[in-house]
Amino acid sequence: MSLIKFITSKTFLKQILLAVVAIVVICFVLLKWLNVSTNHGQFQTVPDLKGKSISVAQVALQDNKLVMKIQDSANYNPDYPKFSVIEQEPLAGTKVKEDRKIYITLNPSGYRKMIIPEGLIDKTFRQVKPTLEALDFKIGKITYVDNIGKDIVLKLSHKGKKIKAGDKLAKTAIIDLELGNGQRP
Repeated sequence: MSLIKFITSKTFLKQILLAVVAIVVICFVLLKWLNVSTNHGQFQTVPDLKGKSISVAQVALQDNKLVMKIQDSANYNPDYPKFSVIEQEPLAGTKVKEDRKIYITLNPSGYRKMIIPEGLIDKTFRQVKPTLEALDFKIGKITYVDNIGKDIVLKLSHKGKKIKAGDKLAKTAIIDLELGNGQRP
């Protein structure tokens, strides 16, 4: 039997037709299964969680069939209550699939503690001020006492208590300075 006769035979054409029908049926079944298993066209709207507590955010996400994942806390933001949501990903109003993870960032309970650096005592005010401000401390009350060194830092204090190198204070803490006035004691 020649090749041309075999290709034009009824048996070969039936096999080709059966193969095409099988491929079409398999594709149709596969597409229907994908639509059902992936909830095609069904979306949940991400609620706005900013400023809400963890428990309120959890309930809001469960009502929308979404999953909450807490990321590390960010820097303290005084505009939001403690332990409330300050960021979320994806953003509010975004359409997502059911059981999607929503990542939230919480506001910590307060500012991070910073260590008072070494070598601030017996330095000039001009040297100490930028060092403290770089650590986000605020310069409070400046008092002068009799000391031969003019504008030399003699003492650091916070809320009336003397502080020394290695002590920890919250960011934005107000540090009072005692400086020399250039007069002999």
